Amino acid sequence: MTAVSPRRRREILDALRRGTVPSNGLDQLAVGLGRFESELTAELEVVAGGGGVFKAVRGEYGAGKTFFARWLADRAMNRGFAVAEVQINEIDTPLHKLETVYRRSIESLRTRSIPPSALRPIVDSWLYTVESDADKQQTTADELLERRLAAVGRQAPIFPQAIRAYHRMQNTGEHDTADGLIAWLAGQPHVAAAVKRAAGIKGDLDHFLAMGFLRGLLAVLADAGNSGLVLVLDEVETLQRIRSDARSKALNALRQLIDEVHDGHYPGLYLLITGTPAFFEGRQGVQLLPPLADRLHTDFSRDPKFDNPRAPQLRLTGFDLDKLTELGGRVRELYCAGSGNAERIVGIADDEFLHRFAAAVAGQLGGRVGIAPRLFLRKLVDLLDTIDIHPDFDPYRDYEITITEAERNDTEREALAANDVVLDLP
Repeated sequence: MTAVSPRRRREILDALRRGTVPSNGLDQLAVGLGRFESELTAELEVVAGGGGVFKAVRGEYGAGKTFFARWLADRAMNRGFAVAEVQINEIDTPLHKLETVYRRSIESLRTRSIPPSALRPIVDSWLYTVESDADKQQTTADELLERRLAAVGRQAPIFPQAIRAYHRMQNTGEHDTADGLIAWLAGQPHVAAAVKRAAGIKGDLDHFLAMGFLRGLLAVLADAGNSGLVLVLDEVETLQRIRSDARSKALNALRQLIDEVHDGHYPGLYLLITGTPAFFEGRQGVQLLPPLADRLHTDFSRDPKFDNPRAPQLRLTGFDLDKLTELGGRVRELYCAGSGNAERIVGIADDEFLHRFAAAVAGQLGGRVGIAPRLFLRKLVDLLDTIDIHPDFDPYRDYEITITEAERNDTEREALAANDVVLDLP
């Protein structure tokens, strides 16, 4: 494990206490992902060089798809990328309404140094660079702005128009109008008509304009010195639950996105989607649109150890008890790095204990180890806290794991038959 700062260590452990996937430092918890590292690094280099990459990740519920996506995003940010993550949802973020996907992307947009939403700081930084370069080239910022957004302007002329207006409002001190223009560029609805009139623009962002704005964002990111954008569309399997007409539109939108990425229309974009095997193979998912099924087809008939990481899809096989124990060991090591009681913690929560602990949690989830990591890690950090705080604590004597209904997510509830389960450590 690489060294991690005290702040980041606390962020990781706090996220695990809440039962959520940490936003940063995921290399500390990456178990079984080493086989993907080399190819993913190569793909990020392609994107940083102005290319585009599409990838799909498949796995059952609990296999670690969201973790994988955030792990990749974390690695990308370390290489100078911006990242955005969108949870596809049939109500709030339907895939067939790309204007909504774009808006959610901007809301989550971040870099290693800029938290969400990073659009305004990125645009401001870029405009400062344009102004500096304009002085050096003895031209005006507006002229240089036009040249640098020329390609985007051919696809979505309204994007550079709004950028120019924002730049003008900033320089003239019309900050309220500038605020409104950034909101409009971010795809937010209900921007005041007066703001749009001041910029000479009309209407709100729609399905087609959103994709032009994405190209504009990529151009700004590249010109501002970023390596590119990693955009994650998580949980696309929710498309299986929507009306058939909306599902058809969403699948076709996905097919168009894949084709445009491969055709070079989004230079600097790494597009990653995640979904369950049922979405990729079932009759209510990708297979409904044969051209999309053909683009995503990957042979998974072989032993997983022979999977091809260069294929359109990557397969996550989930956790077994050994991997879960290894993950527990990594969390213990991370915890001990910030504790003055490291020797005692390791002595009590040794590898044998972690294995028993993992088996106890998984056993009460119907033996489905693949859905155990979240609760396992949440309970483990609680256990390590207790060992750290109370010197007379003995988990074999004083501890029992109680999983309440409120702690379980939907997948875990399906796996558990009892209302409340008490796990006694051996």
